[in-house]
Amino acid sequence: MNAVVIAVLLMLILSLCRINVVFALIISAIVGGLIGDLSLIQTINEFKSGLGGGAPIALDYAMLGAFAVAISRSGVTDLLAVKIIAMIGSKSQGSITVVKSVLFSALLLAAISSQNLVPVHIAFIPILVPALLGIINQFKLDRRAVACVLTFGLTATYMLLPYGFGQVFLIELLLKNLTANGLEITASQIPFVMAMPVGGMFLGLLFALFVSYRKPRSYVQNDISSEDLNTPSTFKPQFIIAAAIAMIAALVAQRYSGSIVAGSMVGLIIFALGGVFKASETQDIFTGGVKMMGTIGFIMISAAGFAQVMKATGDIDSLVTGFSTIIGDNKLLAAVLMLIIGLLITMGIGSSFSTIPIIAAIYVPLCLSFGFSILATAALVGTAAALGDAGSPASDSTLGPTSGLNADGQHDHIWDTVVPTFLHYNIPLIIFGTAAAMIL
Repeated sequence: MNAVVIAVLLMLILSLCRINVVFALIISAIVGGLIGDLSLIQTINEFKSGLGGGAPIALDYAMLGAFAVAISRSGVTDLLAVKIIAMIGSKSQGSITVVKSVLFSALLLAAISSQNLVPVHIAFIPILVPALLGIINQFKLDRRAVACVLTFGLTATYMLLPYGFGQVFLIELLLKNLTANGLEITASQIPFVMAMPVGGMFLGLLFALFVSYRKPRSYVQNDISSEDLNTPSTFKPQFIIAAAIAMIAALVAQRYSGSIVAGSMVGLIIFALGGVFKASETQDIFTGGVKMMGTIGFIMISAAGFAQVMKATGDIDSLVTGFSTIIGDNKLLAAVLMLIIGLLITMGIGSSFSTIPIIAAIYVPLCLSFGFSILATAALVGTAAALGDAGSPASDSTLGPTSGLNADGQHDHIWDTVVPTFLHYNIPLIIFGTAAAMIL
């Protein structure tokens, strides 16, 4: 009767039953707290205390949303959508495979850039993807494949490339916590140990595109007006130039300050100075950002409260130590079970970034006691933390794709985003993460 296991499984069951994710997190946190020997009052207080930890994340998403709205007003995303549609239109008489390749490649590059080049994270999705739904519907492309493409770009690159959000995950969190717990490893070794697990995710992406979701899937053709997307009907060169400068400045500011809020503010100021919007319109810009990203922010806040309750029960530690007594000296079984535990923890917390400090403190001494090498230990900790990010109902890596693909109400968050990404990424991560631990 481990509180963490029960709470995570309950949260997943409720989500699969189409219960709102916020409600599922609250109910599961209360049940988990009670099973973990906390009183109802203690559980509620722990949940409320954890909400504050999610507030900075919610503000980050609100500012990213405002930044994305400003980008859309400049015409950059509209221009990109037009270019993609034009490229697809020129291939419309040819093979459907070519059309898919153009669309999927463009979305994959956009997702990768949002993590490692232009720090807008998932904020580009509800701006760009709805403009492409007409093309997706016309060619009967399965949106579950699109969700897999977007989630791969949002997760695999921060696990491998130490730039942008990858710098935060690999260096500032993973490396820092590994060394803080006594593991002697360098920054240059971190991407190397994560290459094999990411390779497994890539194979999962190929399986999704060429096997699972290759068949046509019909959708009702609904027009999404440009007014709803806040995109202009014409492109002004000065706005495009202002957008380019703003995105570069935002990237530099975020890298220098380590703050998404600071980067977004710098970008918004440049947008205003460039005439993309007036100072009097800042209220509309921020409101549009909150409207776009508000649901995700509330889910992340709730996930922070859920995580606090799980920590307060003390059952995360007992979950790991309990398995260690069962494993014995079997390194293969140890690697598999540690990754599965990481999957449960991350799916409950909803963020691989928040999971690293928990996983590293427990897993580093545990791995070393089982005789895993330094590189194998780093691979296990990094993979265990990333597991569940793709496939958790409360993860921004799944919430983001849904926010764009469900713009016309024809894409279910759980069954069309969470379940496909869980199957195609978490299973390969367990297999290839275990292989990395045994080989390195």
